Amino acid sequence: MKRTAALALITTAAGVLVGLSPTSAAGASPAADPVQAARGADRLVDAKPSALRPSAKDAFHRETVVGQGDLNYVSYTRTYSGLPVYGGDFVVVTDAKGGVLSTSVAQEKTLDVGTTPKISAEKAAEVARAQVTDATGTSTPRLTVMAEGTGRLAYEVVAEGTNNGRESKMHVFVDALTGDVVEKSDEVMDGTGNSYYNGNPVTIGTTPSYSMADPARSGLRCGNQSGTTYTKSTDSWGNGSGTDLETACVDTLFAAGQEWDMLRDWLSRNGMDGNGGGFPARVGLGDVNAYWNGSYTNFGHSQDNKRQATSIDVVAHEYGHSVFQNTPGGSTGSNEKGGLNESTGDIFGALTEHYASEHGGTHTPDYSVGEQVDLVGSGPIRYMYKPSLISGNPDCYSASVPPMEVHAAAAIQNHWFYLLAEGSNPTNGKPVSPTCNSSTVTGVGIQKAGKIFMGTLNRKTSTWTHTLARKASLAAALELFPGSCAEYNATKAAWDAVSVPADPTEPASCNTSGNDFSMTLNPTSATVTAGQQTTATVVTTTTTGTAQSVALTASGLPTGVTASFNPSSVTSGGSSTLTLTTSASMASNSYPITVTGTGSATHTATFTLNVTGGTGGPCAGKQHTATGTLSSGASAYQPGTSGFQVTTSGTHTACLAGPSGTDLDLYLQKKNALGLWSNVASSLSASSNETITYNGTAGTYRYRVYSYSGSGSYTLGYDNP
Repeated sequence: MKRTAALALITTAAGVLVGLSPTSAAGASPAADPVQAARGADRLVDAKPSALRPSAKDAFHRETVVGQGDLNYVSYTRTYSGLPVYGGDFVVVTDAKGGVLSTSVAQEKTLDVGTTPKISAEKAAEVARAQVTDATGTSTPRLTVMAEGTGRLAYEVVAEGTNNGRESKMHVFVDALTGDVVEKSDEVMDGTGNSYYNGNPVTIGTTPSYSMADPARSGLRCGNQSGTTYTKSTDSWGNGSGTDLETACVDTLFAAGQEWDMLRDWLSRNGMDGNGGGFPARVGLGDVNAYWNGSYTNFGHSQDNKRQATSIDVVAHEYGHSVFQNTPGGSTGSNEKGGLNESTGDIFGALTEHYASEHGGTHTPDYSVGEQVDLVGSGPIRYMYKPSLISGNPDCYSASVPPMEVHAAAAIQNHWFYLLAEGSNPTNGKPVSPTCNSSTVTGVGIQKAGKIFMGTLNRKTSTWTHTLARKASLAAALELFPGSCAEYNATKAAWDAVSVPADPTEPASCNTSGNDFSMTLNPTSATVTAGQQTTATVVTTTTTGTAQSVALTASGLPTGVTASFNPSSVTSGGSSTLTLTTSASMASNSYPITVTGTGSATHTATFTLNVTGGTGGPCAGKQHTATGTLSSGASAYQPGTSGFQVTTSGTHTACLAGPSGTDLDLYLQKKNALGLWSNVASSLSASSNETITYNGTAGTYRYRVYSYSGSGSYTLGYDNP
């Protein structure tokens, strides 16, 4: 019996909420129709729902439609006053007939920013060139709006050349008002024939006459460092030696072919680029390394120069970067996104090894990375089941992961994937995997885990974090496996087990009962004087099935605000009165408060409480005060990314106050002689309030406020020497 999903799509201030209620239907699933998907997604986008954070100056542009089984993923980019918006892209997910299931949107606020730069494009290009040690040229700077807060005007420039001796395509965002570097990331990601790694003989795709170009997999070919594809008069390739470059191409084409087929058979993806295309490979790189540069893969050798770096997992890792680049949101962005990109390569390496073992491969599949190449003579370079076996690679997520070196930061998503696929205590001979919360996780198998991960990548946006990946994977599990909660539960348990914090708008539960409800607030905001109270009506409606009991709670309450419901639970179809009471001593600010209704499913709505006339709050009396709003996993810099100048030595003191139930961290950073920021003091307690005292010399400083978990408004007060 096939399960299909009856859908209730509800738009609220918090985003697009989805109610999936499985119903029974006979027959096979309909094939996903990209034309209907585009029409359905366009209808939603044309309506400009609040979940897209639209402004009057926004325009949306449909980019691609990619299928995965019964689902379609329709990606869009955004412009603001005609300028491209970095971080404004989003994905609409539809069913086979074009019915909208959900959206993946990273932008948090409606844009409202000026579009006139203060520095020239030439100056931006000069700043970008300085980010590469030996730049050979730059692209024409492109004026762009970055979706940070209500927007930041910046130039996007690509500086090419070599960086510390290695090929580089550095994407640099330069603030168009100040000339500061806002963000930078490198597009170059390290990283019958006779085979060295895969037994003899192996079958690879070649072109008659004869060329190492695969006729069945468009774009997939292998050759030397100049990019010339190897040819010869016979169709027998390589000698099986670890130092022979023709043999290295045999291994590369075999591994890449297995990855191509795995993407098709297991993950319903058409080629590396999703549109039936692949990319060339080069061997003979004179380096102990392998990388993807945005156009082709390139493979070097082990440190002892006895083996080429062309084992299945290494080849699949590098081509995994091509998949990451060719899913919505692309590959460039923050350092945290770089770590997730590196992890993506490792995950595709493991998937390809397991697929190849069933289709002619001789290597026993595992979850270690690069053990056959033994790159520097110390065995694997990463372990997915227990990342900390490599020094500096964490098993558990923390605030130190987003800025971490990207290969070490890959550990968190790697660990999550292993737990999702195999569980914490596998019974199939795989290694035991520790959990950060001492839980036991039951795996769903590597094929299902791969499908969920592919569904996660199909929801990727240009600003990509561990918390957003968690949110996307939960939506993928629900939509790829309707009628079953096992996959959703395992996905959530695996993220919890590696300590990645939840997003307040992620799917909070799996509902297979057939009963669902919606929830709205009236009004959705109010302005009160500190010391007074306000009310709102919480309205529930039964959308499918029968009425059910719904429990009501409020979260994200700032210090000085209490909430009560009368009654505290209702039968869907009923209503309750929410009363918010404020303290006269709280800080004046705008506070988003999340109202949650929990029944067979969980739904949320956001109430914005604007408080005026407050006498301060816990951070009152400081020389300087800054306020803002953060979502889980996000950072903000105060009083801005450029910081503030201190002309004398002395004591810095700071106080941070956030909503109860959140975990905020505070860092004081100082700019060094190279123009880079470093942490000089921090306060990292597991609470919403932090304090810093630091004795420092003259210089340029700034504060970084980071939400380890939870969302809401914060107040930062600080004194300078």
